[in-house]
Amino acid sequence: MATEIPDPTRTEIEAAAFRRLVQHFRDRPDVQNLDVMNLAGFCRNCLSKWYRAAAVERGVELSDPDAREIVYGMPYDEWKAKYQT
Repeated sequence: MATEIPDPTRTEIEAAAFRRLVQHFRDRPDVQNLDVMNLAGFCRNCLSKWYRAAAVERGVELSDPDAREIVYGMPYDEWKAKYQT
């Protein structure tokens, strides 16, 4: 059985893991979204949509471009021009 983790601590751990995943994606722009999608079934764009949906559920209005910038670390069009092959 998994260790019981208090909800606030679990939330902090999940947030830290999310931040690490986002940083990993930012550190690896050589890995294309299509590659990630084919292997994992989700990509940076999916992650940004999930982020936006979670924000909206909590009453925070967030546009798709703003959510993508949070995940990509820069405006999406800039990332595409710089890294997308």
